[in-house]
Amino acid sequence: MNGSVLADAVETTGRVTGVRRMGEYMVLSIRAPEIAGRTLPGQFVMLDSAGCLLRRPFSVFRAEDDVIAVAFDVIGEGTRWLGTRVLGDELKLAGPLGQGFALDADGPTVAIGGGYGAAALFPLAERLRPSGHPVHALFGAAREARVFGHDEAKKVFDSVTLTTEDGSLGQKGLVTDALSKLVSSTGARRVAACGPMPMLAAVAARCRDLGIGCEAAVEEFMACGIGVCWTCVIATNGGEAVAYKRSCTEGPVFDAQAVAWG
Repeated sequence: MNGSVLADAVETTGRVTGVRRMGEYMVLSIRAPEIAGRTLPGQFVMLDSAGCLLRRPFSVFRAEDDVIAVAFDVIGEGTRWLGTRVLGDELKLAGPLGQGFALDADGPTVAIGGGYGAAALFPLAERLRPSGHPVHALFGAAREARVFGHDEAKKVFDSVTLTTEDGSLGQKGLVTDALSKLVSSTGARRVAACGPMPMLAAVAARCRDLGIGCEAAVEEFMACGIGVCWTCVIATNGGEAVAYKRSCTEGPVFDAQAVAWG
């Protein structure tokens, strides 16, 4: 167990302050001052859902004043139950958890989000931009309704580039199709990415070719969120041998070039 990661984490009971739909996704807001005030970009929380034995991990989309917000896709019993919460409902949660994005940016950053993975990048832009570091969004998905928060992103990022596989919004294609041009036009020195693992692998490869740094917030199933169960391990390049690291404590944000994408 990584004590330094868990030092700021707390378990608490919060109250729902908002439930709204964004495209095909849901955004749930919870009053949890003990967590909101100490959450860093890229960290996550574990939420109880539907009386399930295991909590569910969610990247933090917003951490403002005493409220946090998370975004999710309704794909199973747990997220279906969370999507039906109403104002005032109580929810047990724990956080903030995990390693977040580096905040020592030197120059512009391109923030790449796939689907609702983009939610984790909003806090990063809100943290970096006031200190003079531009953050340019590059969001993509299969179709328009699956591109998370593209209207809201215009208020948060210095620029917003959108891609969809079916061409229903922005450029037709993948985020990697637009990455090289965006890096060139913005002078970006690093990429921060969150989304499906195949997208992260492709972004990591493109960044390697471009010669720029890349951090990736991986999407792995986390059963405990505190490093005990080892269900969320990913393979990393450990010299001659492969090293396995826990996404919940050593991650979820990793140096993308250190991950053995396979």
